[in-house]
Amino acid sequence: MTYASEQTPAAPDAPGRAAAAVRAVLPEVPPAPAVPPEVPPTLEDRATGALVGAAVGDALGGPVQGWSPQEIVQRHGGRVSGIVGPFHDDWRTARPIAPYHKGDGHVTDDTLMTHALVRVYETVRDHLDAYDVADHLVPDLIGTLRWIPELEAEALPLQRIFLTEKWIVARLHYGHADPREAGVGNIVNCGAAMYMTPVGVVNAGNPDRAYAEALDIAGAHQASYGREAAGVFAAAVAAAFIPDATASSVVVHALRLAKDGTRAAIEAVCEAASSLTDHESALEPLRAAVAPFDTVGPDYRNPSLGARRPSRLHAVEELPVALGMLLIGGGDFRSTVLGAVNYGRDCDSIATMSGALVGALRGASAVPAEWSEEVARASRLDLQAPGTTLATVAREIFTRDRSRARTHEQAFTAISAIPAMAETGGR
Repeated sequence: MTYASEQTPAAPDAPGRAAAAVRAVLPEVPPAPAVPPEVPPTLEDRATGALVGAAVGDALGGPVQGWSPQEIVQRHGGRVSGIVGPFHDDWRTARPIAPYHKGDGHVTDDTLMTHALVRVYETVRDHLDAYDVADHLVPDLIGTLRWIPELEAEALPLQRIFLTEKWIVARLHYGHADPREAGVGNIVNCGAAMYMTPVGVVNAGNPDRAYAEALDIAGAHQASYGREAAGVFAAAVAAAFIPDATASSVVVHALRLAKDGTRAAIEAVCEAASSLTDHESALEPLRAAVAPFDTVGPDYRNPSLGARRPSRLHAVEELPVALGMLLIGGGDFRSTVLGAVNYGRDCDSIATMSGALVGALRGASAVPAEWSEEVARASRLDLQAPGTTLATVAREIFTRDRSRARTHEQAFTAISAIPAMAETGGR
């Protein structure tokens, strides 16, 4: 049997044409304002919105992760419309869930890793690179007890994170690999992309810088299209901070920067999304659009033999679908995130990404308070503080960037003012 994920997708066209094509078919949907138009969200509000939105999306998607839309309907008697309990009542022993208490407002490893990266920024207070992962993120994962909602206990984050993230510890702490290359050899998935929201916040309004920084950081964790997804997602978050940004403009920036199969997958999914008006009708079309680029295959819990291997033709499924749901939702948090949740498969990461993007576009008030307050209570997490902290760090980094840019400008101006050597006597 040939899986859709094993078929070779058509070669994508040039980046400029791809962005232009999607721009032409996507309606420029204005975001539904959370506050009056004359009072746009502040940096602090958007930063908090991005991080709260990511955590809420994660918590809503966690209990139905790995299941199909049909299985979700069968279990819950319809589409998920808010916080739900575990998929299995006997979650402590049920495979493949045990021993994690997914659901009931509990965040997963997506949020644990996101908050860990916020703490690295809080410590370094500057742009990060792969060495900061080795010097700060890894010690945080293996050396500090934290409340793990799904375990309902204090534990080391290492004891909760997935094998793909444990790879970071194995390669950097025990293997002493070069941090810039440590991701090579890891299974390729969305593990790095799922916690890159802070990179977009720190580089608010500068998607190019967010893309480059996320690629550097993710080099310690992922390679190939997994690393590319991390860069493109961070760029999308940064683009959502641009004044007057819309869902469509975020996608255009993502396409402008994305490479290879990642760009082709985003283009295919977003073109499919452009003709849809609600997330209920989007579940099958978006899956069909991303399938040729997805290496996991139709059975999420039984990946094909070609799954998670490096490739220039493929893409992680989560990022393109998150962008597609963003377009369909038009900036509305409920529509966007519930579309991601009911898509199934790796829906906690899809909802994490789409929730972060809406929060960055519209601010914290875009996230329904009944969800954010319950997730904070159930997960025993302060969801507001990381955004406030990161906005402060972002302002410090921006000030430092301006100083560095002035120093560079002065040096280059001095160099360029030196007269060119005359043709005669110059050698």
